[in-house]
Amino acid sequence: MSENILELKGITKSFGTVKVLKDITFSLKKGEVLGLVGENGAGKSTLMNVLGGIYQRDGGEILLNGEKFEPTSPKVSSDAGIAFVQQELNLFSNLTVMENLFITEMKKNKFGSIDKKGMKKIVKEKMDELGGTGISPDDVIGNLSMGQRQMVEITKSIMKDSKIIIFDEPTTSLSNKEKEKLFEIMARMQKQGKSIIFISHILEDVFKYTDEIAVLRDGEIISQRRTKDVEVNTIIKEMVGRELTNIYPVCEKEIGEVAFEVKNICQNGRFNNLNLNIREGEIVGLFGLMGAGRTELLRCIFGLDPMDGGELLYKNKKIAPVTPGNCIENGMAFITENRREEGLLIPKSLKENIVLASLKDHMKNKLFMDVAKENENTRKLCESLHVKTYDPCKQTAGTLSGGNQQKIVFAKWVLREPRIFLLDEPTRGVDVGAKYEIYTIIQDLAKNKSCVLMVSSEIEELMGVCDRILIMNDNKLTGELKKGEYDPEDIMRFAIGGVK
Repeated sequence: MSENILELKGITKSFGTVKVLKDITFSLKKGEVLGLVGENGAGKSTLMNVLGGIYQRDGGEILLNGEKFEPTSPKVSSDAGIAFVQQELNLFSNLTVMENLFITEMKKNKFGSIDKKGMKKIVKEKMDELGGTGISPDDVIGNLSMGQRQMVEITKSIMKDSKIIIFDEPTTSLSNKEKEKLFEIMARMQKQGKSIIFISHILEDVFKYTDEIAVLRDGEIISQRRTKDVEVNTIIKEMVGRELTNIYPVCEKEIGEVAFEVKNICQNGRFNNLNLNIREGEIVGLFGLMGAGRTELLRCIFGLDPMDGGELLYKNKKIAPVTPGNCIENGMAFITENRREEGLLIPKSLKENIVLASLKDHMKNKLFMDVAKENENTRKLCESLHVKTYDPCKQTAGTLSGGNQQKIVFAKWVLREPRIFLLDEPTRGVDVGAKYEIYTIIQDLAKNKSCVLMVSSEIEELMGVCDRILIMNDNKLTGELKKGEYDPEDIMRFAIGGVK
């Protein structure tokens, strides 16, 4: 009997004239973890959607436990014992945790009524098992943080006793403690004989927690080897098709005088007289553990959440009122960490997304849009940001990979040539090659004298990109380090409320 629980042989898939998967062949062994890596747009999600019955393959065959398997629908895949933890959260934000977890199969009591008490008990047990502390079955998804929502998504996907679990970038919104808990759960599943496909851009995690690594590039499997037999640099080269010696681009620029100031801002129950400033052409990093208040600070500065006191100044000119519309008019831009719900119009074309924040600039007159100008700017930006698309004026945002979607969010704001750029986890769920391209965009903004405030959960990323790093703990700024002073241990000490 074969040691493989899953085998894909010669899988092909095309969308129109574009061939996305080209003769894909790889296998997953019973009780092992296979790391699947590749750049955004390489075909990872498409391949998993074929396995999950969302897309129907054009050619090739799939063997499950040595027998031919036809995943004609998501239900067929689920019933066959294949579970998914999706990269983009698939939750109903207006429903509770319990309702989301039992959305397709509400349990009933002996009287035929919905057994809410019984379901809540199961949810609590599963959440406790995952380490989802602070999450109640009655919590509405829309009120949870991104990290908590991800824990609910993971719980939903493992409710059934599945034999194969596919984790598609499951750690992108998790704190370090939640990540550790997830990997503990993965190890427990492996001991129970379950098989796992682990898709991640964080190569450190791939090398630490997998038995084999398969590399996917431009719709083709480049290699599949035992993890212990391969080096990180080899995997990176296979992923991007070239040597990538510098992870962070070098940019020669001049940092000017203080241009953007946040003075004594207050928000009821959160910030109290918080101050920061950014020089012209400076990239300032903002680090903190989950719950420190980083995202909330950016939202407050951009006017998405109320500011109860304080003021914003750009070159000594007050920005008031602090509303999203007025902030945009004053040259501010904000990239959210939640691109699907807040950063993009998923069903709309790339063009419609890119010109969204610049509609006035694309008006031919008061009644009509300048379509030629829209098309020209869209194509120019997609080309300069290396967006993988067959037609940016027709293709919808929802059909792009996560990394390419993030580039479209950037394009929307870059088109406005902002003077103040607020970035919340700008490289979340983005591969190593696309990260370099996004870092280059950020550096170019600073080179053109924009002020950049960048939130990231990756200390190394902030050290590699930023000129200065601010650290938050409990809604307060607790530390500041300049380039040349950076030390990961010092940054973490400030993040937990200590001192250098």
